[in-house]
Amino acid sequence: MIRVRDLSIGYGRTAIQRHLDFDVERGDIFLILGGSGCGKSTLLKTMIGLLPPLAGSVEIEGGSKGGAPRFGVLFQSGALFGSMTVGENVALPLRSWTDLEDEDIHTIVRWKLRLVGLDGFENHLPAEISGGMKKRAGIARAMALENDLLFLDEPSAGLDPISAVELDDLILTLNAELGVTTIIVTHELASIFKIGKTCIMLEGDAKGIIGRGDPRELRDHSSDPRIHGFFNRKATGVT
Repeated sequence: MIRVRDLSIGYGRTAIQRHLDFDVERGDIFLILGGSGCGKSTLLKTMIGLLPPLAGSVEIEGGSKGGAPRFGVLFQSGALFGSMTVGENVALPLRSWTDLEDEDIHTIVRWKLRLVGLDGFENHLPAEISGGMKKRAGIARAMALENDLLFLDEPSAGLDPISAVELDDLILTLNAELGVTTIIVTHELASIFKIGKTCIMLEGDAKGIIGRGDPRELRDHSSDPRIHGFFNRKATGVT
């Protein structure tokens, strides 16, 4: 669904990663891995158009319904508007990009919140819910427009182990039941091995991709010490 060709990313004249080539298949859960500061979030921002590429291209095929592809984004903090209720946050894309009546928007919002396990929290402010619930609300907002693509930037960061597992389960459910193509930036080992189907690994010094494929295969069979070190860090709950 996504073709990245000879892509260089960075800021100004400073390249963080160069000559990236990879494909994301429709319906995949695709992980962007690597250590801190290697350019994972910069790559995601370039893929969704928030940053211009220094060189190369990102091509996204048409949506599942034949039109232009739609995508939603979950940023690291959840990025909910604090002065708006959870329901108002989820409704925002619908009010901004559709002509739906209030009653229809309200119905969709309740459905999306139920989908992510937040039924009954529509009128809560972000300050009144937990970190894991904020991430779930952010996913509900990202899915409000029936998107074909979902981009998640460190979805499990800062969550307790139970909330992180619940969020991983939600991502798997959305992928299995709705067929949503999901691109995830993460460094959390438990999440990587639970939800990852395909990955690329970026490395800061190399300024490129040093590994790609099934993360479990890379963990068990890669001879690259950088890949081995990344996947064999001590982590609780990894199987």
